[in-house]
Amino acid sequence: MPEERVEKILSRLEKAYPNAKLILQYKNPLELLFATILAAQCTDERVNKVTEVLFKKYKTAKDFATAGQDVFEQEIRSTGFYKNKARNIIACGKELVERFGGKVPDTMEDLVTLPGVGRKTASVLMGNVFRKPAMAVDTHVFRVSHRLELAKANDPDKVEQELCKIIPREKWTRSCLVLGTHGRHTCVARKPHCNVCVVEKLCNSPDKILSA
Repeated sequence: MPEERVEKILSRLEKAYPNAKLILQYKNPLELLFATILAAQCTDERVNKVTEVLFKKYKTAKDFATAGQDVFEQEIRSTGFYKNKARNIIACGKELVERFGGKVPDTMEDLVTLPGVGRKTASVLMGNVFRKPAMAVDTHVFRVSHRLELAKANDPDKVEQELCKIIPREKWTRSCLVLGTHGRHTCVARKPHCNVCVVEKLCNSPDKILSA
């Protein structure tokens, strides 16, 4: 992958989305951790509606650790896969209390040992609250990376590795935000808005749609 092409893509996306940021709303690492778990297979907007109420009731790791499974399931039901998510979040709360004094750990190695936490969720925490370079590959970053031929792997963790090789470390977190924002607003899954895309000339995707 030519370094110049990668730089052009990221530069144009940065200019197009100077205010790119996480959609999930949070006030601290604990809230972002659980909001990110809830966001699996759910829109960030829907999660924000749920957490607006949820985080007023549950404020500490212990609060989540001692939540009743049945009640908690109903409180997060609209995010989908609520039984699994409830089980993981409650278990995660217990792990945080027992192993980390109720605090969210700030290393990738510790984060991925928590129930319901994979590399993507851990990377969101690392890059956005702990300010450590991290490449969080969500569905939007995955799609855009493939269409722009920045990555080829079919597994998000491997796409993460590919992106980390071609993007300077200090730009990992910011790159994810602009790639993800581009995927939300322009390079959408169905009928991408290629006519208004700032990197259309650098894209050879078979998904490209240019109207007359």
